[in-house]
Amino acid sequence: MKKFTVVIAGGGSTYTPGIVMMLLDNADRFPLKKLTLYDNDMERQKVLGEALNITLKEQAPEIEYSYTTDPATAFADADFCFAHIRVGKYEMREKDEKIPLKHGVVGQETCGPGGIAYGMRSITGMIELIDFMESYAPNCWMLNYSNPAAIVAEACRVLRPKSKVLNICDMPVGTMRRMSQIIGKTPKDLEVRYFGLNHFGWWTSVKDKNGYEYLPQIRDYVAKNGYLTQIEVDTQHMDQSWQETHKKAKDLLAVDPRFLPNTYLKYYFYPDYVVNHSDISYTRTNEVIDGREKEVFSTARRIIEKGTADGSEFSIGSHATFIVDLARAIAFNTHERMVMIVENNGAITNFDRHAMVEVSCIVGTDGPEPLTQGIIPEFERALMYQQVTVEKLVVQAYIEGSYQKLWQALILSKTVPSAKVAKAVLDDLIEANKGYWPELK
Repeated sequence: MKKFTVVIAGGGSTYTPGIVMMLLDNADRFPLKKLTLYDNDMERQKVLGEALNITLKEQAPEIEYSYTTDPATAFADADFCFAHIRVGKYEMREKDEKIPLKHGVVGQETCGPGGIAYGMRSITGMIELIDFMESYAPNCWMLNYSNPAAIVAEACRVLRPKSKVLNICDMPVGTMRRMSQIIGKTPKDLEVRYFGLNHFGWWTSVKDKNGYEYLPQIRDYVAKNGYLTQIEVDTQHMDQSWQETHKKAKDLLAVDPRFLPNTYLKYYFYPDYVVNHSDISYTRTNEVIDGREKEVFSTARRIIEKGTADGSEFSIGSHATFIVDLARAIAFNTHERMVMIVENNGAITNFDRHAMVEVSCIVGTDGPEPLTQGIIPEFERALMYQQVTVEKLVVQAYIEGSYQKLWQALILSKTVPSAKVAKAVLDDLIEANKGYWPELK
């Protein structure tokens, strides 16, 4: 079997060690020749980079490994780039969450004003990364799961339409895992149909390989418990905020019981609830810094101090196995069935053909081929059209440097109550994002 050269863009991310361990765990399915971490923050990346160097020498010495801030070195001979960058790091994420909350608006990193602010920063970083890839590794595929995925995907469609970039999110994968727990299956046992936008969609079918439909059974469970399962609580060590999010799915289901909802819909259907249950002094960013950030970097420093990973191993990023599945689909033409973000082009019959939608796809050597979803109901279509217009306006505002269009994007978001509030939030976000956003006029 061919061995592959992979660059992980965002080498200083707390998710990087889990992805590396996941790659090692899947070496029989996707063997590595060379692995490089790339980040523009060497100080942050070095801690994880050195700890992973020790880990790889002990567990997979045959893999050529390095970490760098030089894109030419990082992308040399790369077959795949796994991209999970965060422009502005936690400092800016905290502002994304707390500035809207100050105005009584949902503060979340991918939804509403916070997602828009993050998107405006991420476009620059993603386009730069794509250009590096195309300059130094023209045959490379980028598997992008950087947030906010919807805005990033739209920017890629408009600004780099011919690039070999695949946009995917782990949220449908995580929810499928919980669905499989509800019915005593594994995610690999299931074939789903799903339509929507990123962090904004619905499952219309959950079948096993024999064609048995489990959606009614899962729906009955979700109507009482949401997606929360005890297995997940016990094995994933979920933060309290995520437990509450999965529980809230029962209220999302009540809005349209025909379909199983994406949990992120809570920010759009129940924004008042979200704001009332948010603590502006301690948001999700603070929870991550005190949780995953501290845990991962403590593990890394312990490995470096001991000079061995024995007894201080990084956890395998089990949620990230979808990345290997996607890479294998491209490399070996496996025709993997996956939920991906693609240009609509008729997959949803009664929706904008140029919208970046999230639907079930069959993935092979040429990339994803969307499965036709047909005509979707008016309620979901109207919600999607409003939200996709928000995303398109953000990208247009970025390209044109348009204050007006970014204000319109905020006004259209279901998380924002009025044009007046939208303007106040926008003005604060502009001030906070100086040096990250293009100048708006």
